[in-house]
Amino acid sequence: MRFLRVNMTDQTIRSEEVAEAYKTLGGRALTSIMVQSEVPATSDPLGPENKLVFAPGYFTGTTLVNTGRLSVGAKSPLTGGIKESNVGGTVAFSLARLGIAAVVIEGQCADTSFFLHIEADGSAGLVEADHYQGMRTYALVEQLRQIYGDKKSITCIGPAGDMQLLSASIQSTDLDGRPCRAAGRGGLGAVMGAKGLKALIIDQGGKTAAEIADSESFKTAARSYAKAVKEDEFSGQILPELGTAALVEPINAAGAFPTRNARVGQFEGAEKISGEAMAELIKSRGGRTTHKGCSQCIIDCSNVFVDKKGDYVTSSLEYETIWSMGGMIGNDDLDSIARLDFLCDDIGLDTMNTGVAIGIAMDAGYRSFGDGTAAIALVEEVATGSEIGRAIGNGPVAVGKYFNHDRVPTVKGQSIAAYDPRALQGMAVTYATTPMGADHTAGWVVAQNLEAFGGTINPHKAEGQVELSRDSQIHMAAVDSVGICDFAQSGLASEEGMANVHTMYAAKSGLSFAGDDWRELGVKVLKAERAFNRGAGFTAKDDRLPSMFYTEPLPPYNVVVQVSDEEMASTFDF
Repeated sequence: MRFLRVNMTDQTIRSEEVAEAYKTLGGRALTSIMVQSEVPATSDPLGPENKLVFAPGYFTGTTLVNTGRLSVGAKSPLTGGIKESNVGGTVAFSLARLGIAAVVIEGQCADTSFFLHIEADGSAGLVEADHYQGMRTYALVEQLRQIYGDKKSITCIGPAGDMQLLSASIQSTDLDGRPCRAAGRGGLGAVMGAKGLKALIIDQGGKTAAEIADSESFKTAARSYAKAVKEDEFSGQILPELGTAALVEPINAAGAFPTRNARVGQFEGAEKISGEAMAELIKSRGGRTTHKGCSQCIIDCSNVFVDKKGDYVTSSLEYETIWSMGGMIGNDDLDSIARLDFLCDDIGLDTMNTGVAIGIAMDAGYRSFGDGTAAIALVEEVATGSEIGRAIGNGPVAVGKYFNHDRVPTVKGQSIAAYDPRALQGMAVTYATTPMGADHTAGWVVAQNLEAFGGTINPHKAEGQVELSRDSQIHMAAVDSVGICDFAQSGLASEEGMANVHTMYAAKSGLSFAGDDWRELGVKVLKAERAFNRGAGFTAKDDRLPSMFYTEPLPPYNVVVQVSDEEMASTFDF
């Protein structure tokens, strides 16, 4: 395996062997430790000193199912701290099969834009791309596929990234060649735009086999893991039928569905935008509810949403977007939600940050809650670069300042996700303390907080929440490093689940690996991320939620965040 280092300042590319310190790392471990080591914490996120790192998971490219995950790391222009944003599709597998452990984008070209083309033989070159500046992602991918052929994985930015807006995403193609998979969080699309990189074009014909010290042990454990994923009710049955939208009804029932800029915890229109309603609508129009979007996937939780004529709108319409463009803005129309999802992918925007930004604008009285047409118009404004468009594209904090409105549900500048921290106290800890900003995937503790999911912790009380979030954050840092999809973690829940992962890590690396090593991997990642943030000027005061969550009781259960500042500060007492 090798690193591909691309210097945008002088347009040089060099291939180098993976250093010993990085040889057993992948995904988030590789991006975060490299950023912490090589990027000055006080550097300008949109300047030449920042680096943008694309790294497949440690298991990506092996026979293990559901490991087609790519970590994208850099200093975030949105949070001002370290960021790892995770995306599926086909790009991670394509890179791994070319023997590339990471693509590292260094330096900056301020006056010219480029494509990075990596060919099947592993050679790479920069191609001038000024003509494509401002082009939306779907049109861009269509043109690139005409030029370079269909057997390419494409990762690109849209107008939001070109304009270096703080909610800019990095979009990747799925198995159908559509740029509908987003590394959305943290504004890393703005970093890509600042570097002068419009797209990565990666050949899918790589033949490099993953380096595995004990291939038979790996294959045996991988087969057992895959069997557990297929046999699990959630990953084997519910996700293929309803996708992640299956969460709408139970989270709403728990009063944890932030609605109308998180003024209440239940949305009266939830039934209209639920996974069940979406699946029924898609099927009635001839779309697809069980769809394979990512390399190596056996869950098929994606969907293809079509309009009344049966024409493609978006893929995949997921829970977080249904919330951000639905309940958060009071919108119960699935067609407008799907259109908003498409527009964010096409313009290159994080749907969560953008939906929350629109919710704040509506809360400030600029538009009315529930007006999906107005929301669509606001997202279209982003692509024009208008004053309000740039505010929306720069995210919730920018919109709050624009309207002088103080109800801004963010941590470290990044919006919360689809779980209100007052109704799920464990998520309050995760949102506040993760180095990533209010990121739900950094430590998802919803199941343990809700009896409907088998949880045993009182979701409205502080007891046990810090320990729960700490353990989940450590675990998820390791999961993101090996490249296992969140939804395939059902394979970890089986009797032999974690043992299988330990076996595969040992079999691939040729080194011993057990339970303590898994925890040490997660802790190592978090320590690197927290060290970077401290260097960037973050203190314990940054690991707190906005005052609205402590002072505004959330209907219908009328709860506020109960976890004290002292308890928050103890989260990373490793």
